Amino acid sequence: MFPTVTHTTTPDCEPSQFILPDLVNDCHYPLRQNPHCHAVSRASDQWLVDVAQLVEPEIRGYIDMDIGAFVATCYPDADAFHLQVCSDFTAWLFIIDDWMEYGVVDVQGVRESCNFAFRDPINFDTEQLGAKMCKLFFSRFRETAGPGCTERFIHGGELFFAAVAKQVDDHPKGHIYDLESYIALRRDLSAMKICFPLIQCVARIDLPDEVLSHPVVMALEDAINDHVAWSNDILSYNKEQSYGDAHLENIVAVLMNERGLDLQGAMDYAGQMCKDAIQRFDSNRARLPSWEEEVDRQVAIYVEGMQNWMVGSLHWHFNSARYAIKQDRVVKLLPKKHL
Repeated sequence: MFPTVTHTTTPDCEPSQFILPDLVNDCHYPLRQNPHCHAVSRASDQWLVDVAQLVEPEIRGYIDMDIGAFVATCYPDADAFHLQVCSDFTAWLFIIDDWMEYGVVDVQGVRESCNFAFRDPINFDTEQLGAKMCKLFFSRFRETAGPGCTERFIHGGELFFAAVAKQVDDHPKGHIYDLESYIALRRDLSAMKICFPLIQCVARIDLPDEVLSHPVVMALEDAINDHVAWSNDILSYNKEQSYGDAHLENIVAVLMNERGLDLQGAMDYAGQMCKDAIQRFDSNRARLPSWEEEVDRQVAIYVEGMQNWMVGSLHWHFNSARYAIKQDRVVKLLPKKHL
């Protein structure tokens, strides 16, 4: 499953910089942008002001992320209505994840209130801001999502909150994950298990359980999930290590600890893991079984949607102010912050 180790030495002193893997050139899928990008971006920014009740300077960081551009590349074929749902959901996800990570909200409390909002977004009433945001985007999601798609979205949300709760509980203990347990946790932390049914909702399809439980389809989802999560870890490592958080929730630090790699070796190793995830996606796509004609058509749409998510997410990371990545891929390590 894992690539061959190429760097096994640990330097006597801390490195001052590292070179990012060439993730963009390794990901060979075409990048497309939704034509509704500009309008949805403006509406998404206003949503943060009106609904999330964010003000300066906090709101500036989220606006500079350009969430509208993010969803426009991940969902290039969505109509304006569905693209707005995706944008509002993604804004909520970034905000609620930050609030939980930095202790702004109680994880268990927001988990319970958001789950209630998912189950009954029309009638459930709450003063919890994160759950209020859930009600607004999820009530629109349910207007067009099929029953299977809706239930899988809710289940993906439950897995995400459970993983965050575990992460927050592990953090003060200084727990260091082994590679296998980290991969399992990261697949829930990535929130891709919420995004997979969103891909179907946008395309107005609702694949049957017998399709989504097929080993090849599940392997495709794992490959996309891994690539999105690991590339995010690679590109966010510098910021995380400056806060001292990378040892808990980053594939690079996990590899350094478990494989005895130096920083550059772990970066290279993680980059190869991303390449391997692409190869897994391609090989499993070629092995897809055939169902009936209409189901096969919908499966093809779903698989292309996963592909769009992989390439769209990757390119957004390189362009987003949240990650501040230089195009030459040479990254100078940020100094540690004293909190």
